[in-house]
Amino acid sequence: MNQSFKRVSILGGGLLGGSIALALQGKTEVRIWFRKPTAVAPALELGLENATSNLAEAVGQSDLLILAVPVGAMPALLEAAIAAGLPTDCLVTDVGSVKQAPHSSLAAVLEKSGNPFIGSHPMAGSEQNGLVSAKSGLFDKAACLLTNDSRASDSLCERLEIFWQSLGCRISWFSASEHDNLVARISHLPHVIAAAGAQVALENPDRGLFGGGGLRDTTRIASGNPEMWAEILTENREAVIPAIHETIAGLRDLLASLEKPDQELVRKWLASAKELRDTLPGIP
Repeated sequence: MNQSFKRVSILGGGLLGGSIALALQGKTEVRIWFRKPTAVAPALELGLENATSNLAEAVGQSDLLILAVPVGAMPALLEAAIAAGLPTDCLVTDVGSVKQAPHSSLAAVLEKSGNPFIGSHPMAGSEQNGLVSAKSGLFDKAACLLTNDSRASDSLCERLEIFWQSLGCRISWFSASEHDNLVARISHLPHVIAAAGAQVALENPDRGLFGGGGLRDTTRIASGNPEMWAEILTENREAVIPAIHETIAGLRDLLASLEKPDQELVRKWLASAKELRDTLPGIP
């Protein structure tokens, strides 16, 4: 593995933070920090050799700091990491699902400390949560979207690219605004639709006993962490709201076709969706 950073510090031991740490074990020096001391022992048992709840121990001499916590918690945690001894030349990145918010909320902290920041979003999450779901191969062939609105140097951008590529990611660069508009449609809206489908289909939970693969597949991601997704949707509401309006408009068109009824219009609506769905990579 070609590693561009000698010492990586990960703050937050959930699915993404834990999976990054597992992927780096034995390949570069990595420390992972947990807010709760009681989380350290299970992490050590999982094979995370340098798990700790001591922030100074986690960030000292680091040259890459990864914020793997909710976006709202990032500014205070970064300030604490700087106070605990984070080197001023350490590159800071995150793994949040939105990018305008961290670029904005971290700006004042970074201005005082001098640390460079590049946003990262590895598209490798799931409805499963926590360290127990972490796995070293989580990022294999996953897209990783990077944002440089904070204007880090070209050399740091290249080093971060190499880092994510070493975990198996495919890299693309966007502005923070472009990123948020993209993920509103390909990630955040699908979660909303899955949640809406679960609420309607399972209004009477007992009926789920009769459901097949279609019900499970279309509602799977509705099992994601509600607190995390409430923050994501609220932070990215300016991009999510138009996508929801378009979805409602499309459903109204379908509803009007059914109320006529006009089977050909219904067929065309479904055929258009099938044609688009079949363009996804990996679909036979």
